[in-house]
Amino acid sequence: MLGEMQAEWTDVNGNVDVDGMRRKYLSQLADLTGRNVVVYQTDWMKPGAGNDASINLHDVQGLMEVFRDLDTSKGLDLVLNSPGGDPTAADSLMAYMREKFEDVRVLVPVAAMSAATMWALAADRIVMGRHSQLGPVDPQLNMNGSTMPAGAITRGFARAQAECASDPSKLSAWVPTLQQYAPGLLELCEDASRLSKELVEQYLARYMFKDKTDRDALAAAAAEFFADDRRHIAHARRIGRDQLRDLSLTVDFLEEDTKLQDALLSTHHAYTHTFALSGAVKIIENHIGRTWARSVPMQMPMLPQMLMPGPSL
Repeated sequence: MLGEMQAEWTDVNGNVDVDGMRRKYLSQLADLTGRNVVVYQTDWMKPGAGNDASINLHDVQGLMEVFRDLDTSKGLDLVLNSPGGDPTAADSLMAYMREKFEDVRVLVPVAAMSAATMWALAADRIVMGRHSQLGPVDPQLNMNGSTMPAGAITRGFARAQAECASDPSKLSAWVPTLQQYAPGLLELCEDASRLSKELVEQYLARYMFKDKTDRDALAAAAAEFFADDRRHIAHARRIGRDQLRDLSLTVDFLEEDTKLQDALLSTHHAYTHTFALSGAVKIIENHIGRTWARSVPMQMPMLPQMLMPGPSL
């Protein structure tokens, strides 16, 4: 694709038509599947991306733009690449998507993590390659400028209670930690954990497991798996497609359809070129050319200072 970008999409002044290249591959993907295609793609590792690359309520405007004028009878292929974000915003996006489309397939070119995992689990089926991944959905809370798993906070408090009850002399060692716990923090942690688990369970039972006789039990077991921070240890830990199949989720292996594999990854790579050559950190786009994007100021790389020869001493 790099050679094509240089030959086909670069003008005499060296400007690259990243929009044209991206939309070409997106259109080809839709032509191949015969379905509506919407891409939700982010560059969350770009310097300065911050919350602009995360799932938030502003994204509803993006979906409103790209869902407009689509033939909903053709179903939806959602190409999803995101680190996650606000679970309540994800719930709004999932609900809006499912009100518009009865048939939804999520294609994961690389990673759909955290709240993006929740979004993927609201589909009827998921397409993943060997390299693709979902992630745990245990909530993360901002505390004193750092991110902490809600489960770790509640377990830390329980440990402090147990140790101080058995040996009151340990209270002085725990005081600096306990003083960081704001009033209502434990309740907030418990509510956030329950919300993530309930949303996953509800959407799985309503859509992916809807035709299974034991759908409620399957949905509850899968939700417990995704929300169990002690099992996964790290919030960014990879959950692969084999693990999803073990949970009875409907997962298609991307490599089994080489034409789809080529079309999806070509589309993904076209978006990475757009991010590399612009300030865009999030693009929501459909196959008929409707686009909604978020950008941040581009940070130019620092060039090494030229060392000039000086006078001899």
